[in-house]
Amino acid sequence: MPDIQSKPCFLTPRRLQPDYPLFVFLPAMDGTGQLLRAQTEGLEAGFDVRCLAIPPDDLTSWDGLVEAVVESIRAELNPESRRSIYLCGESFGGCLAMKVALYAPELFDRIILVNPASSFRSRPWILWGSQLSRYLPESMYQLSALALMPILANLGLIAPEDREALFTAVKSVPQRTSVWRLSLLSEFKIPDEQFQRLTQPVLLLVSSSDRLLPSLAEAERLAALLPNVRRVILPHSGHACLLEANVNLYEILKTHDFLPQQSSDRSQSPTHQAS
Repeated sequence: MPDIQSKPCFLTPRRLQPDYPLFVFLPAMDGTGQLLRAQTEGLEAGFDVRCLAIPPDDLTSWDGLVEAVVESIRAELNPESRRSIYLCGESFGGCLAMKVALYAPELFDRIILVNPASSFRSRPWILWGSQLSRYLPESMYQLSALALMPILANLGLIAPEDREALFTAVKSVPQRTSVWRLSLLSEFKIPDEQFQRLTQPVLLLVSSSDRLLPSLAEAERLAALLPNVRRVILPHSGHACLLEANVNLYEILKTHDFLPQQSSDRSQSPTHQAS
């Protein structure tokens, strides 16, 4: 993966697969794009994978992020061919994915939302904490961020190297940037009627043991608003479920008939499945 540029950009994998459907991943609040690592190999069995990276000092608005994502996607497309595009967003990235899909719905064939943070405002203690965190000394802020790890993830289900990657990603976000992105989540709002515009299939991947956000209740709310949606519940997973050793996103898509036909035919992914 290349170094992150000075503006939001796609991290490009070592193996480009322009004949495969494009899989665009929008990351959680760390913005590094590095935490898809546990899923990349499986996804590359059927997709040409791109992951958004947001620089650690970036203070772009929702509108700016949406425009950057859509511009980056269009730069990947060959005007002579029309390949399927999957849009996947996790947590903060799930909120961004909803805004991107509403901005350019014609681009996307399928949408995957993983514990989207659209319920952020229903957690008052997070709102209060985010407001207080801007006044903490940097050293205290770093300690408080690390103290949230057991709430952010079910650490017992994450391999040691992926646990370390999570710690590194969280520590990489400067205090000012963290406060800014939390403020974006506190302002996030999509009118209910706008969800009717997303007619493509949507998969909601939700952790019932999420200790950070009420993801199960939020999935029920979104399922009532989206016209073509299915839910997959991970009964033992925490908020950062894509790092967990027993969660295989490609296999989940395959099991729930959410793959393009050509991806199903090309390869057989390992049968290790979330439980």
